[in-house]
Amino acid sequence: MLLLFIGLYLLINVFIGVWAARRVQNTSDFLLAGRQLPFYISTAVVFATWFGSETVLGASSEFAENGLLGVIEDPFGAALCLVLVGLFFAKKLYRLNLLTFGDFYRLYFNRTTELVASFFLVISYFGWVAAQMVALGIILNLISGLSITLGIILGSVAVIIYTYMGGMWSVSITDFLQTIMIIGGLIFVTINIVDKVPVQDVLRTVPPHFFDFIPPQNSFTTWLNYLALWLTIGLGSIPQQDVFQRVMSAKSEQTAVYSSLAAAGLYLTIALLPLILVLYAKVLQPTLLQGDTQLLLPGLILHSTSLWVKILFFGALISAIISTASGAILAPAAILSENIFKPYFTKITDKQLLLLSRVCVLLVSGVGLIMALLKSNIYELVSSSSALSLVSLFVPLVAGLYTKRVSSLAAIISMVAGMVVWLGALWLDTTINPLLYGLLASIVGWVLGIFWPVSTAHPAPIKFSSE
Repeated sequence: MLLLFIGLYLLINVFIGVWAARRVQNTSDFLLAGRQLPFYISTAVVFATWFGSETVLGASSEFAENGLLGVIEDPFGAALCLVLVGLFFAKKLYRLNLLTFGDFYRLYFNRTTELVASFFLVISYFGWVAAQMVALGIILNLISGLSITLGIILGSVAVIIYTYMGGMWSVSITDFLQTIMIIGGLIFVTINIVDKVPVQDVLRTVPPHFFDFIPPQNSFTTWLNYLALWLTIGLGSIPQQDVFQRVMSAKSEQTAVYSSLAAAGLYLTIALLPLILVLYAKVLQPTLLQGDTQLLLPGLILHSTSLWVKILFFGALISAIISTASGAILAPAAILSENIFKPYFTKITDKQLLLLSRVCVLLVSGVGLIMALLKSNIYELVSSSSALSLVSLFVPLVAGLYTKRVSSLAAIISMVAGMVVWLGALWLDTTINPLLYGLLASIVGWVLGIFWPVSTAHPAPIKFSSE
């Protein structure tokens, strides 16, 4: 019965996504939903950006093993990112009236910078896509007995179909409905589970320092690594196409700002519910701690609740995963079509560009699917994606928007230096988080490029939307 309801739910999502595709008349509709989303849909779409496998499965697993310090990156860093986007980036970016983040690097720098930035943008998404596909495989394996490999393939196909057909319109409509399912389902499930065990019995099982929000060790290295946890998604996800795409789809710059801030509050509130459920899982189903802790929360629901609670939970969980997966697929597809391939087709029509965008959806999905079949740790897949964009793209973005002097040379040096140093630190397995070395190298690279004797620095262009 549970499998039947989940199957129907997936089919309904595909149907809604294909139905929403009727609104797609051009590339702007496909990539930005025509910039027509009202506040309530825009908030739901931004909220659903990351509320997927990492939040429900990955973060809950980290929380069970490492306590509150294990989930600074997500949900706290993720909520911080949306606040910063709303306060400092949404209005400025919205006024530029761009289709993709790659367009920003061309507008403020040059075509070469656009290509380098677009390459880093695209590769940063494969981990996100793979993480969602892995999660779909895990869930379908739990509720149906299918192999994880087959579950990954079947779940991915459902997401790919409606993303391919409707683009951002399909993502927006399904995200709105899925957000309702996520919030309602998790609240109902949490109330149901909390009623089973007195809270004092749950708190007795919590080890010392489990709820520490700052490191108990007072060392320089510890605090640096703690800072890196906040920065990974908190800053690293600001220069990412999915955030840009969802914010830019709002119907006005005020809507873009307010929906980002509202989504941050909603995200942090709802993301705490899986963490609460994990505490009860450790009491109600302690044997689950001996296996893969990514399965702790689904295992609790399967073994400790009624059929209708199972349906609500897994419906909410699948809603969260496929909403994130669809956005994660569409974002790099937009970069590929608009910033990497389109400039080589000087006479391409909008209809042909729309087809190219859809082909890129299939290309990104294929690469993500291969990664999903090769690696299964959700938290690691997502974390590496955000770190990559932080060390390569964040500094040129901030400098372009907030400094009077920009340079294409500085931007390229910053991106390449950050990436090379970050990869080198990863290889050396440094005691300080490699992300900090990469970010520092990116900043130094920008400064060196700006003051290079033959610098190509010039005043940053400002291109306001006519809206």
